[in-house]
Amino acid sequence: MRKAAQVIVDVPTMQTDQPFTYLIPSDVEGQLAVGMRVEVPFGKGNRHVQGFVLAIEEVAETNLSAQAFEWKEILSVLDLKPVLNTELLALADYMKEKTFAFKITCLQTMLPSVMRADYRKYIYLTDELEETWQEALFDGLDEIAWEDAVAKNILPQLMQLRRQQKVDIRYEVNTRNKVKKIRHISAQMTFEQLEEARLDLRKNSQKKEQLLTYLQQLGSEALTSVKEMKMLGFSTAVLNDAAKKGWLTFVETETYRDPFADQTFEKTTALSLNDEQKAAVDQILTSVDQKNNKTYLLEGITGSGKTEVYLQVIAEVLTQGKTAMMLVPEISLTPQMVQRFKSRFGEQVAVMHSALSQGEKYDEWRKIERGEAQVVVGVRSAIFAPLDNLGVIIIDEEHEASYKQEETPRYHARDLAIWRGAYHHCPVVLGSATPSLESRARAQKNVYERLILTQRANQTATLPTIEVVDMREEIQNKNNSSFSLALQEKLQDRFVKGEQSVLLLNRRGYSSFVMCRDCGYVLPCPNCDISLTLHMDTKTMKCHYCGHEERIPYRCPNCDGDKIRYYGTGTQKVEEELQQLFPEMRVLRMDVDTTRRKGAHEKLLTAFGNHEADILLGTQMIAKGLDFPNVTLVGVLNADTALNLPDFRSSERTFQLLTQVSGRAGRAEKPGEVIIQSFNPEHYAIQLAKAQDFEDFYQKEMYVRHRGDYPPFYYTVQITASHPEENQAAKQMFEIVNELKNGLSDQCILLGPTPNAIMRVNNRYFYQVIIKYKNEPNLQPILKKILTDTQRATAHGLKLSIDSEPMNFI
Repeated sequence: MRKAAQVIVDVPTMQTDQPFTYLIPSDVEGQLAVGMRVEVPFGKGNRHVQGFVLAIEEVAETNLSAQAFEWKEILSVLDLKPVLNTELLALADYMKEKTFAFKITCLQTMLPSVMRADYRKYIYLTDELEETWQEALFDGLDEIAWEDAVAKNILPQLMQLRRQQKVDIRYEVNTRNKVKKIRHISAQMTFEQLEEARLDLRKNSQKKEQLLTYLQQLGSEALTSVKEMKMLGFSTAVLNDAAKKGWLTFVETETYRDPFADQTFEKTTALSLNDEQKAAVDQILTSVDQKNNKTYLLEGITGSGKTEVYLQVIAEVLTQGKTAMMLVPEISLTPQMVQRFKSRFGEQVAVMHSALSQGEKYDEWRKIERGEAQVVVGVRSAIFAPLDNLGVIIIDEEHEASYKQEETPRYHARDLAIWRGAYHHCPVVLGSATPSLESRARAQKNVYERLILTQRANQTATLPTIEVVDMREEIQNKNNSSFSLALQEKLQDRFVKGEQSVLLLNRRGYSSFVMCRDCGYVLPCPNCDISLTLHMDTKTMKCHYCGHEERIPYRCPNCDGDKIRYYGTGTQKVEEELQQLFPEMRVLRMDVDTTRRKGAHEKLLTAFGNHEADILLGTQMIAKGLDFPNVTLVGVLNADTALNLPDFRSSERTFQLLTQVSGRAGRAEKPGEVIIQSFNPEHYAIQLAKAQDFEDFYQKEMYVRHRGDYPPFYYTVQITASHPEENQAAKQMFEIVNELKNGLSDQCILLGPTPNAIMRVNNRYFYQVIIKYKNEPNLQPILKKILTDTQRATAHGLKLSIDSEPMNFI
C-alpha cells in the first residue's frame, strides 16, 4: 500500500477548485499531516505550485498500476507541522460556499500575511542538540536554510526533532521579518578557572577584572543580555575578547516582538455590576456551562458597561480552562480595548490588527497557535485566530460595516463567528447600542436572544442632552462658518472650564473638490469618474479611490482662468478654521491622513487622554468606543453626509453614527452636551438620534425597508462585472441578467443591469445587478454556473465578483 494526499493547489480557477491526489514520498510518509503546505508539480508542464493537504489516504499498489495516467508525487513539504487545523479547514468549505470564492483563497486568507508572502524559510535550534547531530544536520550552526535541508535530504530527521521540540521554523519575507532573537552571554568557565584567568591579567585591566568577577557571580546556568552588559559598562570589544579567551559564550534566545513593550498596564479587578449587567452575564455564562451555541444580541445604550460584561464573561470562561475571542471594528478602538483587556488579563491576551508590523502579527499568531495566549482581541481577520476550546466569541459594535470584507473572499465576521460558535458549542455575543436592523429583526424572531442594558454603568453619568441646529438658518443669518453660533459658544465655554470637546466631520482632506468659477470645470481623476480631493498638508490633489496624486492647479486646465476655488469642507480645512476662530485652543486631528504611521492612533488618543489638546477633530473613527471622562461636548458638523448617499442603509448609518458619537459625551460625573448641525433637521434619523430612541427608529426604518423590499425582508446578492472596455463589461452583465431571468422564479427582483454609481475606477468600467429574493433554491447553482462560464473571459481582462449580502450598493 502507498499513501497519497488530497491537495488543493494554489491555482485559483473553477477547474482547480477541488483536491488533486498526489503520492507521498516514502521518506516523509510518517511526518506529513493534514493542514500542512506542500510543493507539487501541476499541469502538463509540471510547474511547481504550493498546496494545502486536505486528507491522507491509502492507495493499493494494484490501483497505481491499473490507472492509465501517471501518478505524480509531492515534491517537498513546506511545514514542520500543520498551519491550519481541522476546524479552519472545515470553515474554508463553509466560506467557499457562502462567499463564492475559491477554497485556496479562503485558506490563504486565514494565515498571517508573513506566511502568505514571498518568503525564505529557515529551521533553527530551540534546544540543545548532540554535537554529532548538530554537525551533521546544521553544519555546526544554529540554523539552516530550508532549501539546504531539502538539498541535503534531511527533512525527515528535522521533522522528528520538531516533534521533540528541538527545532522550529521561521519565515523570512522580503521585508526581512524573522523570529526575533536577543543576544545573551553565559559564563563558559567554572569559578576556579575564571580565578586562574584573573592571575594572567595585566595590572591596569580593570574592566576585564570586573567582567571576571561578574561572570563568577553569574555562574554557567544564568544568562545576561548583551544590552544589559553594555549598560553595566562592558563594551562589545571587551565581550568579544572575553569570548575569544573562552571566558564566556554568546547565546541567542528567541523572543516575541511586543507591540506594547513601551506601555505599562496597571492590573484591574472586576467592577461591581448593576442588575441588568449581572443578568446579561448570568445568561451568557449559562450557555457557556451548558455548551449551548446561542447567539445573544446585547443591546445597551452608550456607556451602559457592555465592555465590563464582556470582561467578566471572559474571566469566567478562562477559569474553566477555555479560550475567548473579542472582535472590534476599527483600529482606533483597539488601543483602548487593548488597555482594558491587558490590564485585566495581562500576558494571556494576544492582539491582531492591521496596524501591527508583519513580524508582530506573525508573533501574535504564533503565541495563539502555541497555546500561550487564551484571549484574542482584534479586528475582522482575528476571527481566524487558531484558538482551541473556544468558550465565547464576542463582536463589539456588531452593526459596523467593517466586519464585512470588501474583496474576495467577501465574508462577514459575524457569520463566521456563529459558525465557529456552533463548532465549539459556545455562545456568540453581538454587542451594540444601535444594532443592525438584520440583527434586531433576528432577535425579534427569537433567532438571537436579546439582552438589554438601559442605564449607564456609572450611576453619576447621565445621557447627554442633544440639540439639533438648523444650518439653513445660520446661513440666512450670514454665518458661513462650519460652526454654528451655538457650537462656537459651547466650545468657548468648555475651554474656559478646562473640559474637552470632540468634533466629528465625516470627510477627510481639505475640501471636496476644486472648481473654476469661470467655466465650471472640476478637476477630475484621470483614472476614475470622480473629482480629486484637495489635501493641503501635502499640497496635492488626491483620488480616494485609486490613489492618483497631482499638484494643485492655480489656473484652470480648461479655460486658463485664475478663478480656481475650493468647495466643500474636509477635516484639514475645519482644523484651519478652528485655529483661526480659537487660536488659544489646542486641536488634534484624527483621520486616515494623520493615522497612517504605525502607532499613530495610540499616540493621538493618549495625547488627548492626557489633556494635551482641548479639541479632538476627526472622521467616524472617533465616533465609537472612546472613553474620556473630561469630554463634555460633542459637535457633529454635518449630520447629512451619509444621508445624501444613494444607499438604502443611509438612514440607518446616520442614526448609528450620531448615536455613537453622542455617547462620547458625559461619560463620567460631568454632564455632557451634543450639538448636531444639519441642513435636513426634520429627517427622522436625526430627530430619533436626538431622542436616543432606537426602538422607534427600528420600527420606522423597518416600515421603509418593507415598502422598498429591502433587507431584512429580502436577501440580496450583488454581481459586478468590470473590464477596461466599457462595452465588454456591459455585454457580460446583460448576458448574466438574461441567464438569471431564465433560471430564477418570478418572485425574484432584479435591479439592473446598470453602471455602478462611480462607473470608472482605476481605468476599469463597472456594471452591476442586484438580486433581491426570499427563497430561490436555484440561485446557488446558477451563480456557480455563471462563475464557471465566465472563466475564459476572465483570462481576457474581465473581473466578476459575487457579493452575498453586500454592505454597499454604490
